[in-house]
Amino acid sequence: MYYIGYDIGSSSVKVAIVASATGKNIITLHEPANEMAITAHHKDWAEQDPEMWWKYACIATKRAIKEANIDASKITGVGISYQMHGLVVVDKEGKSLRNSIIWCDSRAVEIGDKAFEDLGEEQCASHLLNSPGNFTASKLTWVKENEPEIYSQIYKYMLPGDFIAYKLTGEINTTKNGLSEGMLWDYKENEVADWLLKYYGIDASLTPAIVDNFTNQSFLNEKGAQESGLPAGIPVVYRAGDQPNNALSLNILKPGEVAATGGTSGVIYAVTDKLKSKETSRINSFVHVNYTNEKPTVGKLLCINGAGIQYRWLRNHCGMDSYENMNVKAEEVSVGSDGVVVIPFGNGAERMFNNKNIGSHFLNLNLNKHGHGHLYRATLEGIAFAFVYGMEIMKDDNAQINVIRAGNDNLFRSEIFSNTVATLIGHEIEIYNTTGAVGAARAVGLIDGDYETFGDNIIKNDHVMTYKPLEDSRPYLEAYQNWKKELELIINK
Repeated sequence: MYYIGYDIGSSSVKVAIVASATGKNIITLHEPANEMAITAHHKDWAEQDPEMWWKYACIATKRAIKEANIDASKITGVGISYQMHGLVVVDKEGKSLRNSIIWCDSRAVEIGDKAFEDLGEEQCASHLLNSPGNFTASKLTWVKENEPEIYSQIYKYMLPGDFIAYKLTGEINTTKNGLSEGMLWDYKENEVADWLLKYYGIDASLTPAIVDNFTNQSFLNEKGAQESGLPAGIPVVYRAGDQPNNALSLNILKPGEVAATGGTSGVIYAVTDKLKSKETSRINSFVHVNYTNEKPTVGKLLCINGAGIQYRWLRNHCGMDSYENMNVKAEEVSVGSDGVVVIPFGNGAERMFNNKNIGSHFLNLNLNKHGHGHLYRATLEGIAFAFVYGMEIMKDDNAQINVIRAGNDNLFRSEIFSNTVATLIGHEIEIYNTTGAVGAARAVGLIDGDYETFGDNIIKNDHVMTYKPLEDSRPYLEAYQNWKKELELIINK
């Protein structure tokens, strides 16, 4: 028997099929071959047609079943991961009324900022654990204020994963996870934040019914089965945004466990059981996948815009050296890069600096002494220091860090980067070969609540290696303090 998982991204739709008994990955693939189109009618806008996600989900599903050479009737459940914070609005027939306003669209920033100012930091922090920000509720308000003819036809609003579940089953529902991503969940009252909807002038009846994770949320109808190639009657068991799902994929379920992603941008996602936050703008808090009323678990997320993009930029402008050669040359340079400091925040405003645009800086270069290796090492160290700086902010906001887990890709393949983070934080970094689609597929098995077996299977199937803090941390601490000193000079200019 098998489970199938989807990861609905903004660049592609990924599908994975795993063995239900062991969680072993049978096949993973994505559609389309090239990236999906993003429509931007104006600066800072980003939209996608949700029917496009469904189209590619169906193509990828049929491909996966065929290429894995399995009997589709043996697929017994569906899990869904999806791009966070998006808005899909549908009419009574379930037809999408406009393109989805996706996660990277920033048209609603001013709406969220005004709500935060009007409602007050105390109200938002104690009930939402966040500022309303540029999230789903604010995006829905933008539609209400700017497209009243569309707003008047809305039957329900949804997150992207809710839409895919609807296309599979014909039922419209959502989860606490999804509502929290949209700043629509009141943690203090344990219910939908209808007071925020009232402030925005949004009809509370537009909120879909709420279903729990790891339950039979809805079942595939004949139409969904026929279009997707999956068997009718199987349940959709699980759905979550991509970052909480990435954490689940890495067996991040308990307080003190942290998921880290080191791609173009960096993400730190720490699980806590503390329902409070004093960093409502710099850190976002979301209902974690295993949240219950009895044991509320929250994922604290900090995003670092300037991460791997800095190393990629350096590669592109230093003769297109391979990353492997760059890492070898960096290893030839001692910790601290002989004084060279790289401040890697050249990818726009950084939330952890209260949306200040710090920029990218190369400091203390000596043209008679420093070469490519120094630049490579200083860049890896600078990005690692940014992660550590972010973790210090999170620890000051009730997040405990006992272990870090990350995928075996991008920055975490670099020993310099991983050793620097592990040594400065003083905790191990465990590396795993897994993907969001695989995690979503495996999550179907958690309907039985056996988290221990789930975690054991991830370790058995996916664990690659573990970086341990180095015994001599002194040169790392000295280099980090020097980096922070330079950073603070820039921030306080």
